[in-house]
Order: sequence, then structure tokens, then C-alpha cells
Amino acid sequence: MSRNSLPPLTRQLAELVAAPSVSSTDPRHDTGNLGVVELLDGWLRDLGFRTEIQLLPGAPHKANLVAVLGAARDDSAREGLVLAGHIDTVPFDAGRWSSDPFTLTERDGALYGLGSADMKGFFPLVIEALRAFEERDLNAPLWVVATADEESTMAGVKALVSSGKPRARHAVIGEPTNLRPVRAHKGILMESIRLSGRSGHSSDPSLGVNALDAMHAVMGELMRWREDLKTRFRDDGFAVPHPTLNLGCIHGGDSPNRICALCELHIDLRLMPGMLPDAMREEIDRLIRPLAERHRVGLEIVPLYDGTGALATPADAPIVRAVEALTGQPAGSVAFCTEGPFLAELGMETVILGPGDIAVAHQPDEHLRLDRIAPTVDLLRQLVRRFCVDLPAPAV
Repeated sequence: MSRNSLPPLTRQLAELVAAPSVSSTDPRHDTGNLGVVELLDGWLRDLGFRTEIQLLPGAPHKANLVAVLGAARDDSAREGLVLAGHIDTVPFDAGRWSSDPFTLTERDGALYGLGSADMKGFFPLVIEALRAFEERDLNAPLWVVATADEESTMAGVKALVSSGKPRARHAVIGEPTNLRPVRAHKGILMESIRLSGRSGHSSDPSLGVNALDAMHAVMGELMRWREDLKTRFRDDGFAVPHPTLNLGCIHGGDSPNRICALCELHIDLRLMPGMLPDAMREEIDRLIRPLAERHRVGLEIVPLYDGTGALATPADAPIVRAVEALTGQPAGSVAFCTEGPFLAELGMETVILGPGDIAVAHQPDEHLRLDRIAPTVDLLRQLVRRFCVDLPAPAV
């Protein structure tokens, strides 16, 4: 096979959509992604890329794909461009789609299918853009990275960090932003707070230890902490310029005439830049543990999700300036999380920029507008030229 035998863009997207790659914390919905990985692996090898399939530890039915064309000019160079994204999708609502979610369908100026916007649709556009380049054209490496499980555990990008690849300076993640550049987003922490007391007859409180009473105190302390966080962390570049702490759900007790022996609260904390997940967990523990001891209840704080830090790429980073110049729009912020902080951990200055619309993601009739395709392909080609082709000749 060769680049001349590559399927056309829409056929590539149709094949990607047809290959299930749902990731979910619920095993009933979770699938593998090797079908998608194998498709991308073949197409990128046809373009001359050297590829590596990284199987996820403990999950042989899931993998990342890491592909590179060209090489750094010396072993210590931190240069080149990464075009990255995830290839998993969320579960879908059977029966609520206007067409089969696994069959790419064109109508009303858009391509409909599961993952078309978030974010399988990014990869055929990347491949279309890269048809214009041969390895001999590149003065810095060009990477394409496709990850598993972004929609559930971030296991794919965590494995990527462990591998130390890719090694580059600049990165673009093609999450749906309507082709508006993004350089910052909040992080997320989700925790379960479990208090265990002792049951007893409700007619005599001394017969037990009420976990609901203790949780009332915990909730009050968390709400006071929420106000404190607002004063400590603020960034007016975000639509909601401070951290948010949501008390999302609570479960406790089993009967009104029994003292509640167990109560569990789930919270969601959205992190501003500068708020580290582990540091916030330590603060939560310091706040709650004295209350648990005072109320004589057991305490467990269990992560519902490992957490993702915030992204804050400097405004003067070359990749930020480049995408602002190419799109004519200032780089902003979004409320949703991405794999950007993990790429930043690998040493890359990262922007989020993709053709999809977050407003149609994670819901029936997800689609990618046809009029986004050509501008995205052109933008990607210009970024490759800027960061991989039009570089000064290496010193000799």
C-alpha cells in the first residue's frame, strides 16, 4: 500500500465510526478500540510514518497509537509538532438517533455518526493534511498520537506519559472547539466521602452513632471551603472565574426509625490553574477528618476519578501565537477537560483546536459540519509547515 491508495477522507471517517470504541466505567458499555487503532496504523504507515501500538497495561483489548515522521536534528532537541486526540467515544442512547450511530450519514450539510465531532473526525482531516508532506520535507519530527479511554479513566494518556512519548515541543489536541483556539481549561476532581457510624433504634440516640448527622457537619464545612477557594483562586479568562465545588449526590440510611449507620457523599471539584489534585485532596482530608473524629464516625475518602489538572499554556507560547494568527481569534478557555495537562507533563506547549462542536458531543445525532473540513485541513498543513518544515537549517 502507498499514500496513493489511501481511502478518501469521508470513507476513512465512515470506517472509524463503524469500528466501536466506547469507553465507560460501566463494563456493560465498555468495548475495546483495536479496530480503530489498526485502521489508523495502516493509513499512517501508508504515509511513511513509523508506528507503535501501545497496549494498555491490564487491558489487551485497548491501545494507543504513536506515529512519527522525521526525526529531531539532534538527540537533545525538543522540537516538532504533535497532532493528538482520543479515539474512544462515550456510550450512545439506543433508539434516540435519527440514523445508525455506527453508520456515517451525510445530511443537512453535516456528517452524522458516533465520534464524528468528539473526536474520531479529527483524524481523517489530519491524514488529509499530511498527504502534502514527505519525510524529506521535514526538518523536525511530526507526530500523530491516538489515545484510549479519555472519556473514562485517562488510562491511555497516562500510559503515554509513562512511555515518555512523544517527544516534541508543540502539540495540538483536536477536541471540538469550533476551530477556536483554546490554551486553558479547568481540571477536575471527583471524590466519594464515606462516613460510617452505628445503627440503633431511633427512639434513643445513645444507642447508635448517626452518620447523617456527621455528614451534615461535613457538608457545612465543604460549603465554607468552597467560598474560601473562590477568594484564593481566580482567573477572569474563564466564564466561571473561580473553582466550583458541587455536592452532587448523597446516600444514607435505610429507614426513618433506624439511626443511620452509613452515609456517602459524592463531590465534583473543578480546578483552576495552580490547583493541584493531590494538594486539594490533602486539604479535603484536613478539613473533614477532625469532624469525623468529633462525631465518632469512620471516614473514607475515595477517588471516583484520579483527577486531571488544569491546563494553562502561556499566552506567548509559539503554538498559541501561531494558532491565533491562523484563525484570527484569540486563544481562550473552556470548561471541559482534555488530555492537555498530560502532554504538558511530557514537556509540550499545548493548544486545543478542533473542527467539532462541543454542543453536539455526547448526545444523539452527533455530527461534524462539512464546511469545517477544508479550513481544518488547511490550518493543519500550515501548522506542519510552521513547526516541522520551515525551520532554519541545522548548524554543521
